[in-house]
Amino acid sequence: MSNPTDRKYTKDHEWLKQEGNSCKVGITHYAQEELGDIVFVDLPAVGAALEAGKSFATVESVKAVSDIYSPITGKVLEINTALQDNPQLLNENPFDQGWIIKIDSSSLEGAELLSPEEYQKHLSEISK
Repeated sequence: MSNPTDRKYTKDHEWLKQEGNSCKVGITHYAQEELGDIVFVDLPAVGAALEAGKSFATVESVKAVSDIYSPITGKVLEINTALQDNPQLLNENPFDQGWIIKIDSSSLEGAELLSPEEYQKHLSEISK
């Protein structure tokens, strides 16, 4: 599966898509494949302050519990409550219905994010 070109990525396999004054954040197709069947998502509270590079959520799969890291510093504006009842959305549709949070985009400048091409190169390097 190719990665959408309308978003930025992290080396930890999160994506960020700017939408006006906020950004949706989720995990990539690669991340969900590595995790396996996702059975639970522990979401942050709306209003929580997040720091770039720090864990903001955990995802439990049949294989392990994994941290999800914030691509930017900011405040949680919204959580995807659909994941509470249907965590499999992260496996089925990680780039659309499987988004995890919306965060304010005030600190987007200077964030260490990869372009789709840079992320694809990163994937090819780790799969060698």
